[in-house]
Amino acid sequence: MSLKFNVVIPARYGSTRLPGKPLLPIAGKPMIAHVCARAQEAGAESVIVATDDVRIAEAVNALGIKAVMTDANHPSGTERIAEVANTLAWPDETIIVNLQGDEPLIPAEYIKDVAHALATQQQAGIATLAANIIEHEELFNPNAVKVVLDKQGYALYFSRAPIPWERGQFSLSGGVPTGRLPHLRHIGIYAYTAGFLRRYCCWQNFAARSGRSVRAIKNLMAWR
Repeated sequence: MSLKFNVVIPARYGSTRLPGKPLLPIAGKPMIAHVCARAQEAGAESVIVATDDVRIAEAVNALGIKAVMTDANHPSGTERIAEVANTLAWPDETIIVNLQGDEPLIPAEYIKDVAHALATQQQAGIATLAANIIEHEELFNPNAVKVVLDKQGYALYFSRAPIPWERGQFSLSGGVPTGRLPHLRHIGIYAYTAGFLRRYCCWQNFAARSGRSVRAIKNLMAWR
């Protein structure tokens, strides 16, 4: 049975650091066009751009890509994607890959891999990717988020510090990963079920009302 998944690309015009970023030209095409092409190469059943700006919608429509207009007040792309899932009435089991609108060079296989990771397990409603760390600089770089998995490939801990910590081996190897323990770096692409997104937005609304954190949802991730 073939893998079925949808890609939703959240893209807003009003970036504070670089306004109009999705429409900036790269090799004669707007950035968003390259991102859509990566999603199509991955074999997505549908590619949707979720935006709050008509200029972006018009640009992707000209490429033959569907745009869904979303609320301008969403705090993140995740909520924007959840609105698309509701607008299009996708069933709860629908797999949705969140592909950022400023990732024109992302390998298409990453998109397919994260969808496959979610589709081939039964416990989590969200999946993401990780890759082996083999360089000292990356392991000790606080900008690189590390993760520890359980035996089934589900996330246990996330940290900007080196984890797992090879106490004895690091002193002998000068901090270079030895291969005795796996060191993994997070790759920031996510897949969700539509049902998970709906639950997540309910948690966000509850947190806003109660002042509680919802960061614990990361324990529900499946990593591959």
